[in-house]
Amino acid sequence: MFNILSRMIRTGILTEPLPAPVMGPPAVEALQHNLWKVLGRALCIRHVDAGSCNGCELEIHALNNPYYNLEGTGIKFVASPRHADLLLVTGPVSVNMEEALRRTYDAIPDPKLVVALGDCASCGGVFGANYASRGGIANVLPVNYTIAGCPPTPAAILSGILRAVAATPASQQGEHGNQLDL
Repeated sequence: MFNILSRMIRTGILTEPLPAPVMGPPAVEALQHNLWKVLGRALCIRHVDAGSCNGCELEIHALNNPYYNLEGTGIKFVASPRHADLLLVTGPVSVNMEEALRRTYDAIPDPKLVVALGDCASCGGVFGANYASRGGIANVLPVNYTIAGCPPTPAAILSGILRAVAATPASQQGEHGNQLDL
């Protein structure tokens, strides 16, 4: 026991330093203001796993931790597609999930955005299109924005979601038709 403790004292702390903050308080307030200008309310996201390996889901869950504080910026995940503004899809579309994905898309009220998250969602990734998979999301649904990476980092996911909202045409934005300033 003494040998282990003395080795720990000699070695010191081996952890990585904390990364730089993604957004400070002024940036969060500006983001909330801009989301209000575009949508008139908080951005509601419905996430669907269409057959992924869950690597992207782990990064999505990291967005909800205190470091990234997604809900503090005015963006939240919802359980019902009827309350969603944006459909976030991960993984290639498996044959068994194709109908469920279409029904979820149909249940989202207009205007709706679809974001393909990760390489599998964008092109099928290592799974491709075969007897058990339809490939990328674009083979099943119209995709507005794609976030590349396997898996993308939480910062890249947040940036992609904001860019998807900012790139929304004015005809889809409704009464709050201003563009989001990033």
